[in-house]
Parts: sequence; C-alpha cells; structure tokens
Amino acid sequence: MVNKQSSRFGVKGKRTERAIAELPEVIAWRKVELARHPQRPRTLDYIAAFCADFVELHGDRLYGDDPALVGGLASFNGETIVILGHQKGRDSRENVERHFGMPRPEGYRKALRLMRLAEKFGFPVVTLIDTPGADPTLPSEERGQAWAIAANLFAMAQLRVPIVAVVTGEGGSGGALAIGVGDRVLMMENAIYSVVSPEGCASILWRDSSLAPKAAAAMKVTAQDLLDGGIIDAIVPEPPGGAHVDPAAAAASLREALLTQLDELSCRYRLGTGWCVDELLAHRFVRYRRLGVFVE
Repeated sequence: MVNKQSSRFGVKGKRTERAIAELPEVIAWRKVELARHPQRPRTLDYIAAFCADFVELHGDRLYGDDPALVGGLASFNGETIVILGHQKGRDSRENVERHFGMPRPEGYRKALRLMRLAEKFGFPVVTLIDTPGADPTLPSEERGQAWAIAANLFAMAQLRVPIVAVVTGEGGSGGALAIGVGDRVLMMENAIYSVVSPEGCASILWRDSSLAPKAAAAMKVTAQDLLDGGIIDAIVPEPPGGAHVDPAAAAASLREALLTQLDELSCRYRLGTGWCVDELLAHRFVRYRRLGVFVE
C-alpha cells in the first residue's frame, strides 16, 4: 500500500515539476540565462568558425577604437562581406577590456564606417548582436552616444547593400538596435531581444528586481515570441542545452542560416555586379513600416 502511494505521489510530483518547467516565466527566464552564459560563442568565435581571410578594422576616425564592437572584411562562402558585432569577454579581465560588450560612441561610429565601406564596394553586411546595451556612462553621453546610435539607425535604413542582422545572445535596447536594422533579422534559438533588461523592467514596474522572470515573460523577449510577433524573420537552431554546449555545431547552424538568407537576397536583388537598390530599399522600408501596426 505504501509503495503504491509513494509511486502515485512520485508520478504527481514529476507532473508538477513538468508543469512548473512549462510556465511562461520559467521558459523565458531560462532563455535569459542561456543568452547570458559566459561560455556562449562570441562574435570573433563565429567569425573564426565560418569566415576566411578576416581583416579586422579599427577606429572611428574621430576619437578612437572600441574593443566592445569588432568588425572588418571577410570571405564568406567565397564572397566578400563586411561582418561586425558586439564582443563580450569570458572572464573579469577580458570583460573589463571589452567594456562588458557595451559599445561606446566610437564603437558605433566604427560600425557605421565599416557599413559605409561595404556600401562603397557593394559588399553585403552581416551584423552579430550580443550586448546588454550601449555604454551608459557620462563620458559616452558627453561624446554623443545617443547621436551615434541614431546616426546608425538612419544610415542602415538607407544603406544601399543587403543587411542580415542576427541576435546571437543578448539584444539589449538601443545598443542592439544600433546595428540591428536589416533586410533580414534572425535570432539564435536561446537569444533574447528587448527594450530593457528583465531586471530593469521589474524594478521600474514592481520595484522589485527579483520579479525579473515575470518581466521576461511579460515582455516577450524570446526568439519564438518575436517570430510570432513578426519582429524577426527566422530562428537559428542551437544544439541541445545551448550554443555553449557545442560551439562548433552552433556556428555551423548560424553559417547555414546566413547562407540561406544571403542567397535569397542575392537572387532577389542582385543586378549584374551590383544591386537593385530601389527595390532593396523599398522592401526594407515596408518591412519596418509594418512593425507595430494596430489593427482592430
């Protein structure tokens, strides 16, 4: 009798655990934790995995260089591209050197310089997004952080070459959006994208940062949420357990997704050795105008 009761309680306990694990806030918070995992592949890891002949370019030609945002020219599947993205560290020392992946104005101006270079020579642009947000310190504000982000948004909306943006980890607010305007926007399966961190949202709404999991679910930060909402175009699968479990498999998956998107854009907009710019920009305009449209 005792054994039967124990067995019954054990089954109920497992069902309860499964039910809890399937709660929206538990799912959302698990994605947040995976997106922030310290061993998650970074931009330079992905570049090393599927790009050849990468030549990193430095500096914004106005103030200096920013190690929180890296980029340059590379060969991808035999085609020259400009690839750039946020670069976090893996330990305390490297995170300090990389400004915890939070670019300063010179980082965003460097990104804009690289994108203008791509436009000049007709190279597609690939951006990899992984930042908690733009650097919020006083020196960055004094050097024009808001202007630098706004200038990138304005320029990317009109850039005369295809752009594919991928959120590989954290997509934090304007710091992410500053290199996130694209003809195609993808997210890794366990990435997140939001206007504010879950902790920040919880502190603002409920004066309690411990309610971050509830905020994460309410803000719809996951890739599936954003795909359902029409914000992104596709989800890039990750290995079971997350990209940090098998970085090579994660890189292979991202490479395949980029190949698909760049091939589609090339087939649609390639015109001889250049691009059908008017059509490219018209479709990019439509893509962003439809976001947030309210229909009764």
